[in-house]
Amino acid sequence: MSRGKFGVALTEELHEAAKDHLLRPDGQEDICFALWRQSTGATRQSALIQSLILPREGDRLLHGNVSFTPQFFERALAEAAAAGLGLAMLHSHPAGTGWQEMSEPDRVAESSNAGAVLGATGRPFLGMTLGGRDAAWSARFWARVAPRTYESQWCSCVRVIGEKLSPTFMPALAPPPTLDSTTVRTVSAWGPATHANLVRLRVGIIGAGSTGGFVAEALARTGFEDLLLVDFDHIEIHNLDRLGYATPADIGKLKVSVLERCLRQGATSAKFDVETMEHGVFEQEAFRA
Repeated sequence: MSRGKFGVALTEELHEAAKDHLLRPDGQEDICFALWRQSTGATRQSALIQSLILPREGDRLLHGNVSFTPQFFERALAEAAAAGLGLAMLHSHPAGTGWQEMSEPDRVAESSNAGAVLGATGRPFLGMTLGGRDAAWSARFWARVAPRTYESQWCSCVRVIGEKLSPTFMPALAPPPTLDSTTVRTVSAWGPATHANLVRLRVGIIGAGSTGGFVAEALARTGFEDLLLVDFDHIEIHNLDRLGYATPADIGKLKVSVLERCLRQGATSAKFDVETMEHGVFEQEAFRA
């Protein structure tokens, strides 16, 4: 599976509401459902969490672990189908930290209901787990691979978006960077954990002119691993006074192609990747990328 194939995003407001419900003072697991809207890009399918469906009296059973009743599931499924949205199940691992794997009860609860969700909503069932120690999310979609057979497709990242961006990455799909002497001063400014969260984000630079060139080079030298350059323009002689990456020999060439060459020469990440898009961002292909 490619690193960027699946992802989930939710607002800080929804994240806090989910925390308030799922992380109980008594240390037991808890559960709720949520509705999600699909966002389809060129390389990634993302679920944008829209709202929570909290349990009512008698909707779930708390016994250290947690289980939901058929009436709760049916109510959530009906809301999703009526809204034309996908359905997610959110539950907590109170002692968990970082990206959470699934227990066998987790796997059974999600996979056994994936068919009903797909049939009612036309979208895969989304499972999400909240770690109680650091409020980190993990997530997976359930894909139909054969009749009555569903397999988990892990997301590479769950992002909480508010005044700041708080991502949690799946280590198997997006491992933390290997640090060496080339970025020792950069990492010292904010620490290894913040550095790892920053450089694993895919960043799109719209426009490869003077400003875009400076920004792209700074990101590549900082250690960012995955950049996208979007610009349809060619280098002309009057650009040379402000394009730090171009020389007279580059006149007539695409800006994104010349900038890509510069970035590959200066990047400090051990697995640097840069994609170029020879379009305007207002064009569908570039916008989806």
